[in-house]
Amino acid sequence: MTAAETEPPSWFTCALAAPEVTRTVSVAGTEISYRQFGPDRGSGSSGIVLVHGGAAHARWWDHIAPLLAAERGVVAIDLSGHGDSGRRDTYTLDGWVEEVMAVAAYAGFSDPPVIVGHSMGGFVALRAAGLHGTELTGIVVIDSPVQDLTPEQQAAREGRAFGPLRVYPSREAAISRFRPMPDQPTLPYVRAHVAASSIRAVDGGWSWKFDPAVFSRSAASPALLRHLDCRVALFHAEHGIVPPQTTELMYDKLGQLAPVIEIPAAGHHVMLDQPIALVTGIRTLLSDWDHSLPARRA
Repeated sequence: MTAAETEPPSWFTCALAAPEVTRTVSVAGTEISYRQFGPDRGSGSSGIVLVHGGAAHARWWDHIAPLLAAERGVVAIDLSGHGDSGRRDTYTLDGWVEEVMAVAAYAGFSDPPVIVGHSMGGFVALRAAGLHGTELTGIVVIDSPVQDLTPEQQAAREGRAFGPLRVYPSREAAISRFRPMPDQPTLPYVRAHVAASSIRAVDGGWSWKFDPAVFSRSAASPALLRHLDCRVALFHAEHGIVPPQTTELMYDKLGQLAPVIEIPAAGHHVMLDQPIALVTGIRTLLSDWDHSLPARRA
């Protein structure tokens, strides 16, 4: 691997240096942490809420959010049981939706927000559209297998990963064990940043931030695709976990109105291997939404 492939490019280092503010809001008795980029809270900008996948956290978006925040407010949430947010006794899609809507309201966006959800976060986005569609501009669903468990859920249920949290003797030892699920090629500088922000100091060493209990909830249902009163776009990773026939099913159930956008050469964790293509796709889509009317169901 050449130095050019391992050294962070300027766009990445600039993104990580972009101004952000970390805030918390209490939702149903649990403190929910989120990171805010772009125009200050209360400035009246339109907004995006970025929702991570299972066992991930807001900082998976650190290099993505600033590139979306030139003209919009952007927030990246830690869902309960993830990142720096508090834990709950039980986790549900409806509970996570409540957290997303609370963060969007507290961020002070002038217009209904767009929710961008990856993997499990896509399930959250779809459920938000079902419950609060008239309060949203739209949702973007990135490589979310609505008919099936996410790879993180599957690995947890089979005992291959995400069991009781192991404590590592050093920060370096913990970081060295970071693996996305499913594992895939990644940009090394992105992987290093995400790994380093995925751990916390605990008694006896270092461990992961997520609560393994987040995987005990029930699987998502195709019913998530019904009665959505906002715009929807489906992003498909070329080498992701959602087969073309599932994407076609989702498209059909959404009334053949949701654009399907493929990210070439991307694995399931698109922000880890094709971040610029992901940003370009989201920017292009939202620019179109800004200047067009929603298609209507027949």
